[in-house]
Formats: sequence, C-alpha cells, structure tokens
Amino acid sequence: MSKTIFIAGSGGIGEAAALLLREWCEFELDLILGDVSEENLKKAVNFVTANSEKRTRVDTVLMPNDGITDEMKAAFEAADVLLDCSPGGQAPRMARFAVDYKMHYANLTEYVAETDQITEMARAADTGFILQTGLAPGFINVKAMELYKEFVAKYENETVERIGMKVGALTAHAHAPHFYGFTWSPIGVATEYVKNSRVIRDHAITELPALSSREVIVIGARTYEADLTSGGAADLPDYFAGKARQLDYKTLRYVGHYSWVESIVETLPKDDHLPDRLQDMMLRAVPSVEDDLVLVHASVDGFDSHGRRRMIEKAYFVEPLEINGHCLRAIQTTTAAPLCQSAMMLLGGEHRGVILQSQIDPKPFLSGNFVARVYG
Repeated sequence: MSKTIFIAGSGGIGEAAALLLREWCEFELDLILGDVSEENLKKAVNFVTANSEKRTRVDTVLMPNDGITDEMKAAFEAADVLLDCSPGGQAPRMARFAVDYKMHYANLTEYVAETDQITEMARAADTGFILQTGLAPGFINVKAMELYKEFVAKYENETVERIGMKVGALTAHAHAPHFYGFTWSPIGVATEYVKNSRVIRDHAITELPALSSREVIVIGARTYEADLTSGGAADLPDYFAGKARQLDYKTLRYVGHYSWVESIVETLPKDDHLPDRLQDMMLRAVPSVEDDLVLVHASVDGFDSHGRRRMIEKAYFVEPLEINGHCLRAIQTTTAAPLCQSAMMLLGGEHRGVILQSQIDPKPFLSGNFVARVYG
C-alpha cells in the first residue's frame, strides 16, 4: 500500500525534498506539492519529474495564505505526512492542519515562538510531530547527541566540559570586505545575526547576544571563524543543562566576515526592524551565488574516568549534488535530507506527539537512506 506525503511550500527546499523522496524512497510513494503560487508549483513539478525514470505521482494544490479550500481538504485527507517547507510564520497553521486531519508532521523552522505553539497543540496528538529537523537546527543536533553518547560509552563520564555545534553555509570563493555570498534566505541570515543565542554556561541555560563569543577554528586544515547565532541549538540546552559545563551553536564563516557585519550593525538603530535593515544593507554589498558548500562540525570535550581530557569530533564538507541533470545546492540537500529522513521515521508508525531533536535516536537516523547519502 502506497503512502502519500504532502509538501507545503515548493521553493528550493520543498522541491529538493520532493526530488529526493521521489528518487530515493525505498517503497511506493505519492507526492502532493502545495504552494501559494501556481507558477512555483509548475516549476517544482518540472524540476522533480524531468529526466526521471520514476513513476511516482506528483500532484499539486494551490494554497491561499489564509483559510482552507476543498482541494486542500481532499489532499490532507489523502496524506499520511505533511512536510512543512513554508515560511516559519506559517508553521503553526500547517501544524494545525496536521492535527485536524491526523497527518504526521515535520518542519524546518528555527522560530522559537512558533515551535512553542506547535509543541502545545500537538502534545497529545495521535500522530508524530518532529520539529526543527533541517540542517541547523536538525542534523547538527542529532550528530551532537550521537557524539555525546559515544563519549559517555567510551570514557565513562556523563558530565562533559563542552558540546560544540557549528554549521556554515558558505560559498566556494569569498571576497573582501564581506568574505561572504548568500546561499540561502538573506532575512534568515540577518535575523540569526541579531537575535539572542540560547546556550549553556557553567551548567545553566542562559541567553547571550549573537556574535558575542567569537573563536577561530581549523577544520580540515582550513581556518574559519565561528560565532554565536540564534536558533541552531534546538532543545539541546534543555537536555544538557547540568550535564555540560558549556554548550552552544555557532555559525561558521570565512575569517573577516563577522567584523564586517559588526561594522554595519553599529550604524543601525537597535529596534524591531533591525533584521530588515541589516538585510537591506547586506544585499547591497553581498552577492547571491549558486555555487555553494556546507560545512558541519560537532564536538564533545570532557574528561575520562581517569581525569584525562578527551575530545570526540566530526566534520562534514558537503558539495552540490546532481540528480537527473538537476543541480541541487548543498544547502538544499543538507536541509532536505533530514526532513525526508524524518518522514521515514514517522511513517514507521512508532511516534506520537512532539519529538524534539534530543529525543531522536541518532544511529538509525544518521544511517538512514536520505541522511547517509547526502552526508556520507
């Protein structure tokens, strides 16, 4: 019996998720794409089906910004899982559809208020809700959990000094003075640069300003800088409070980028419009590029049972991927693959209610067909 997955939002991540599901799913599957734009839907269907030998159905549904249509109702009644690739502000609305129509649900958003709303509405749901399951938050958190469990098993100590999570969506080349190129949402970049970061310091959860804890790190014999940004830690601060002396999520950039960003932020009014103003200023100076790479680094640092300092760490360099003649940017595959893997978890039928990143079993998730093929 085939399963049906509804993908809300047919932009870059939505179409990537559809393509990966159609080409790599190991059982019979039907897809429904939903979007506010008929043009986007046509483009996405062509992207997913062109040059493909797969016979998976790809239907479309036009979705207004508010309310629900009969076509949407029919699609939701047919779907087993809703994968939410819509803008973060739409997440509670999409989750409500999942609750009302008894679909499993997974999303990507790092927005805290919206995540809290969904957690409350889905707490007692009959279906599973995996939240914040993209790249960061998402893959990086599950990888950190895996390394922590490996550290405990190997060194017999459940309390560690530091858990570090670092991700960078970077360009292959970078130029002064900004040393950067946009590979994903400019407003997403600007927002994470100015919103507070939730961290652990001295075993307790606290918030620190973005870009307030810079470090230089060498990964794969190349030097980068990393600094605090908002959103990427998911629920790990809650899980590790009392277990880790320090935990944080930082965004990786080429050296020199953050000083340039700070020089701009210093000139802007500090009000609710700061992310928009920073985005506008950055768009004037920073190009958007297609040729990207994603760098992921996770580490656990602590003492073994004999008091000797130990560290376990893992890094991934992910480049663009070609499928059926279509080039998927690294940011697309690294974000879409964990979302697709979450769909497979949910279709297993073992999950009910809200599943946060610390609650995902790392081994089967990271070795799953979608994640393993992208992250290698």
